[in-house]
Order: sequence, then C-alpha cells, then structure tokens
Amino acid sequence: MAKRPNKVTIVDVATEAGVSFGTVSRVLNQDAHVKSETRQRVLETIHRLGYVANHQARSLASGVSKVVGVLVPDLGTGYIGEIMRGIDVELGISGHDLVLYTTHRAAAKEANYVANLAQSMVDGLLIVLPRKPADYTGTLTERKFPFVLIDHQGTGEDCAAVGATNWQGAYSATEYLIKLGHQRIGFITGSLDLGAALDRLDGYKSALRTYHLAVDPQLIYEGTFNQPDGYTGAGCLLELEQPPTAIFASNDMMAMAAMDAARDRGYHVPQDISILGFDDIPQASLVRPALTTVRQPLEQMGRVATQMLLEIIGGARSKTSRIELPTELIQRNSTAAPKDRTG
Repeated sequence: MAKRPNKVTIVDVATEAGVSFGTVSRVLNQDAHVKSETRQRVLETIHRLGYVANHQARSLASGVSKVVGVLVPDLGTGYIGEIMRGIDVELGISGHDLVLYTTHRAAAKEANYVANLAQSMVDGLLIVLPRKPADYTGTLTERKFPFVLIDHQGTGEDCAAVGATNWQGAYSATEYLIKLGHQRIGFITGSLDLGAALDRLDGYKSALRTYHLAVDPQLIYEGTFNQPDGYTGAGCLLELEQPPTAIFASNDMMAMAAMDAARDRGYHVPQDISILGFDDIPQASLVRPALTTVRQPLEQMGRVATQMLLEIIGGARSKTSRIELPTELIQRNSTAAPKDRTG
C-alpha cells in the first residue's frame, strides 16, 4: 500500500521561517501585532511549503472557528435568496465562513441541526423563519451559545431576533384594497404555526374590522407559504358562490400562483380580480402584470441579524433584543378598483 505523504504542519512552517509556533498562529489569524517583515517571511514560507491551515485544529486552539451556521427552510425562493444575500455580505466583511443547512420546514430536522451545529465548529447560529424555536432556544440561552432568529418575533426577552412589521404590513395592504372599493377580499395564509403568518392574518382581520367589514371564514384559505397553495387557494376562493374581488396572499410566491389560477379560469388581472402579495421578492416586479405587494427589507434583515450575531459572539452586545424593520406597500399593476366601481 502506498504511503501517504507527510502533511506540512504549523511546526514545520515555524521551523523553516525561524519563528515561534505562536508567531505563525498570529499571522494565520491576521493579528496586527506582527512585524511586517516577519509576516512576509511566514507567508512566503507557507506558500513555499504548501501549508494548508487546519481550521478545526485552529478553532480548538483558539476557541474561535470564524464559521457561522445558517439554517434555512429551503433554497428555492427569492425570499431566502435575498436574506442569504445580506448574510453573505456581512460574513464576507467580517471574514467569517458559513455552513448552510436546509430544514425543509421539518421541526424535528430543525431541532436536530441546531443541536449538532451548537456542538460543532461554529461560533453561532442564524436561523431563518424557524418552525418551533421554543424547543431549543432555552437550551441555547442556558449554554450562552450565540444565535439570532430571522423573520421571527423571538421566544422571550432573552431571545435575539430580527423581523419585520408583519401585522402593520398586512393591515396597510388590506386597507389599501378596501379603499380601492373591495369589500370581499380573499386571504391565503402562510403556515399558521409561524408567527409571521399569524401576524399577517391578524393584520388582515383587523383592517376588515376597522372598516366594519365582516371577517368571513369562507374567504380565508389556509396555506403553507408554498407556491402550489396559491394556485389551489385562489381556485377555491374563485369557485365560491360569491367570489372575492381581490385576493391577498401571504407571500409573493403564492400570489403569483394565484394569478395563474385566475387566468386559467378566464379572469383578467386586475380588471376582474385584484391580487396582492407580501415580501417583494425580485420576481414580483418582473411578472405581468407586475405584482402589488408588501415589501419586507429581506436583505437588510439578513445583514442586521448577522451584525447582531457577530456582536454577540464578540462580546460587544451585552443585551439581546428584538429588532423590527419596517414594511412598505409597493403599488404596481396587479390591483385596481373592482368592476362595480370602474363601470
């Protein structure tokens, strides 16, 4: 059997460069307290010998891995892409790497991944749209393991979280439809075990009550944030004896599917049916008609959450908190006054 070639070690680099093990370690960790000529000599030696840093060994020695774990429900939507863009920018600035896991919206997977990552070589966790964070946030807090929830209201005072004004966004969107003249407004919910989905449903109901319109259970279709629910939900709503004149979907993916369902049934958007979404993912402005939606600052949510996590890891943030970023109604071409108002 062929013998494996010996790997170049940090000790080999130190011996060849004529410096201490600690000096090589400081160069690898970009410590500023190393003379420039010494740093250059060590870097040249590393290059000449072909030394590759063992990140696990370095993290064991220093207690810092410069790696952040990120959990997302899936990778197939613009919603996740925009949040990940913000995370990636901030980790790049700080020199951190990331390890990414997809939970596929399974609560058991989420809890298992959190447990595994918290015991591995990561300095902290970013958890996007968590399903059942109360199952593990208490343990993470007790262990003083850094984490931040994204697009979640948090699980208590000691839970770091970054979200958006979901209730206000849904209220403003429903109010906008009412002021256009719509009185029968269908609503397609997200997964109702998620705080963001509940807040959006509550915002919709509150706007109806404010304008003395009945909350009709027939006009509420329970979805899961997945695109097929937009198609199925819109189909069910449009087949009612008294169909709505507007449909508000809890995210853009479902709203775009709702437009397909309406067209397949011979409706024109927005002449026959107004459709409104939530998130303002990049595709929302590209579909035809362009989608009226509630903009969440998704990239900013990713950046702010990452900044918060790095402050917790570095000890610069002594108190955890929840940050709520504002939403904004973006009016495009998929909404209009109902036919009885336009003639």
